[in-house]
Amino acid sequence: MHTINELTTDNSVLCLIDHQPWVAFPVTSIAPELLTNNVIALAKAAKTLSVPTILTTINGEGGPLRDPLLAGLSGIFPDQKPIDRTNTNAWSDPAFVSAVEETGRKKLVMAGLWTEVCLAQTSISALADGYEVYFVADASGGLSFEAHQRACERMVQHGAVPMSWFAVMAEWCPDNSAPEYQHLYPITLAHGGGVQWAVEYIMANLPGGSS
Repeated sequence: MHTINELTTDNSVLCLIDHQPWVAFPVTSIAPELLTNNVIALAKAAKTLSVPTILTTINGEGGPLRDPLLAGLSGIFPDQKPIDRTNTNAWSDPAFVSAVEETGRKKLVMAGLWTEVCLAQTSISALADGYEVYFVADASGGLSFEAHQRACERMVQHGAVPMSWFAVMAEWCPDNSAPEYQHLYPITLAHGGGVQWAVEYIMANLPGGSS
């Protein structure tokens, strides 16, 4: 059987790096509401499709003030404690690397703040250790648009693959007839922007649907 998509729910793991209020404050490469929307949508897709998800924070507990995960993320994974670090490169933390290794998966879907610091450093280190990295550009953010863009270019130069949250979700579940496909409708309706109209149309034409 041919492998159709590079990413599947069986071969990848989602790594969400430092989506925290204080870390997010200075991000200007993407609007706050769009960043929040995209990160939450990506996390919901992973949870719905049972894709292993690793959460990490920087100085979330060990700094002078607490800086927990965004409330929307902790609400999706209420029983999961983020791996808290002090080093900007998550790949330098044995607990993070161990969490990745325990999944047995070599394809890492990554998103993080800031793009040019924690995400880029972690991605490049993971690539150097033989992992494949797919970074979700629209679920990440930098201190400026240029900083974000240059970081994306840097990661691509090292072999990482740029994607959007919707592209990841669609690649994880490409079969419109699969039972789990309909479980993604609420995510698209809540977070998909204009795509929600297509979903509304589909749902209106399903047995028992309404216009």
